[in-house]
Order: sequence, then C-alpha cells, then structure tokens
Amino acid sequence: MAAKQAVLLFSLILALGFIPLLVFSAQAIPFERLESLRVVKKVNKNGPFLGLITVYAPEEEAFFKTGVFRPDPRHPFVDLSGRRFRIGKVEGKKVIYVKCGVGLVNAAAATQQMLDLFDIKGIIHFGISGNANGSMQIGDVTIPGQLAQTGLWDWLKPNATMEPNDFAQFDFKSYNDPKVGENHLGKVGYSTEQFYSVAGEVNVPQRPVWFNITNNWLHVASHLQGVKLDQCANSTLCLPEKPKLVVGLKGATSNFFIDNAAYTQFLFKTFGVTSLDMESLAVVMTCLSNGYPVIAIRGLSDLAGTQKGDNTIRLFGSLAALNTAKVVIGFVKSLPINHVSRF
Repeated sequence: MAAKQAVLLFSLILALGFIPLLVFSAQAIPFERLESLRVVKKVNKNGPFLGLITVYAPEEEAFFKTGVFRPDPRHPFVDLSGRRFRIGKVEGKKVIYVKCGVGLVNAAAATQQMLDLFDIKGIIHFGISGNANGSMQIGDVTIPGQLAQTGLWDWLKPNATMEPNDFAQFDFKSYNDPKVGENHLGKVGYSTEQFYSVAGEVNVPQRPVWFNITNNWLHVASHLQGVKLDQCANSTLCLPEKPKLVVGLKGATSNFFIDNAAYTQFLFKTFGVTSLDMESLAVVMTCLSNGYPVIAIRGLSDLAGTQKGDNTIRLFGSLAALNTAKVVIGFVKSLPINHVSRF
C-alpha cells in the first residue's frame, strides 16, 4: 500500500510540475502562430520563391496597381508577427511579397523572417527615396551597385579628436549662418557598420563602408530593356523630362527622413550617393550576412531638401512608386532561372 501511495504521490508531483510547462508553452507559441507555421510548411513544398520586400502603403499600392501579381489560390497569404506574406506569381515566377514597415529595424526583421521561414532563393527590395544627385531627376529609378549605412555617428565635442574608425566627419560650425561665432553642437564622425556574415570569420565582424549588390543580379539589371517609365502623375501634373533607369550608382540608408539641403549636399560630396532611404541597406546586409542574392530598386520621389519650397514627395511619390514597381517587374521577368540561386 505504501509503495502504491508513493507511486501515486510521485505521479501527482510530475503532473503538477508539467502543468506550468504546458501553460508556458501555450503562451510562448500561440495557436495562431502554430497554424501559420503549418501553412508555411505547405507553402514551401511549392518553392523555391523570390522574395519581394517593399516598405509602406503607397509603394504597395503601386505594385499591386500594375496587376501582374497573381495570388496562389491554395495559400494566397500567411500572417506572421503582424505582417502579411503574400504568395503568388509575377511574370510566371513564384514570389513571396511582404511590406516590412519604415526603418532599419523593420526592414531587417522582415527580411530575416522571410529567409528563416520560407524557401527563398533571393530578395528584391524596392521603394521610393530622396535624390542627392544633381544629374538625376524626380521620377528616375536607380538600382545602386553599392550601399552605405550613413546613420552611424560618433557625436563629439567641438574640438575633439576623431575616433580611429571614423570614415568621415560632419563639422556643424562649417554651416554657421552668419559665420561668426561658435557652434556648440560640435561635430560627428561617421563610423562603419559591424558586419557578421557566413563568408567571414565566426564572431569576428568586418567593418566595410560599402556593401555590394549581388553582381550577377546587377548584371541582369544593367541589361533591362523595354521598361516604360511614366512621366505624369496625373492629367495635369507631369515631369519636365522623361524618367530614366540608371544602374550602378551608390545609395545611402539611415533612420533619417532627409529634407535638408545642407545635409543632402554633404552626403553627396562625402559619399557620392544618389538615393537616400531608410531601409535598403538593412535588407541588403541581412541577405549578404546569410549568403543570399539581393538587389535594391529605388524610385526618386523628391530632392531631399534641395528643392525650392515644400518637399515634392506628396506630388510625385505615387509616380516614383509606380515607376519603381515597373522596374521590379521588368527585373523579375528578365531574371534567368540559373540566377535564382544562392551564391
């Protein structure tokens, strides 16, 4: 009898001990997420896919306005962590599309989630951006060959010595107006990213200034033909020149929305960049870190503060987004199957 009671007591202790674990597990993985992951598993059986990542509503609207996206009737979308991943085809190629949200963290998180969960062979990132290059115009589309993260700064005292890793400096007193007097904001020194990747030494970051777009995809982009870009936002609002596509320039990403002529001119003079956005490098870094092909396509919607009067993004943002979507579609169509692969 005593032995039987001991066994029952032990069983009760085990049961009570497992109850919190079961409760914790239920809280850690909600039913909705388990259901979504089940759908992801089914979706991946039909892979691999190209990943398409844009940023916010106007860009998404422009992309779907083209009418080329064909939803998968079996699994048209999967909702994960508040984002909707849409499954379908563009120009006969299987794709998974997601809107990541504004900023570096959103872009990196959505990209890593896509790479981790879906059978992805490469990512095409696209959206609108500011323009720092006087030889480019609103409505033009740029596919950068290199990108830099220009939001990493060491904010220093007015007469401080630059940090060893600082690649460039922005001295506020150079912009005093009038020139006489001190500027107590001092200066900032640009610091490079710490970059971890499958191609580098484990747990030892590289410190590049520039991140290169996947070379064979850039080669495909440089031979795009037949993409007709729109010149007019509506029947009464048109650009003075026909928009163009330019491949191989440099771009900058930071968590700044830039609408300031002095800072825009500084970025162009110091880094030689054309497009100014808040997400591209986060997508590119995440892909390169994991060893996946990636390309960024950006339509120029405004002059980043160098214009006279108000920012033109409200006037030409939709036009720039539509031209960007057209280039994305042209790129997907031109991408050979043998280029839809890992490095």
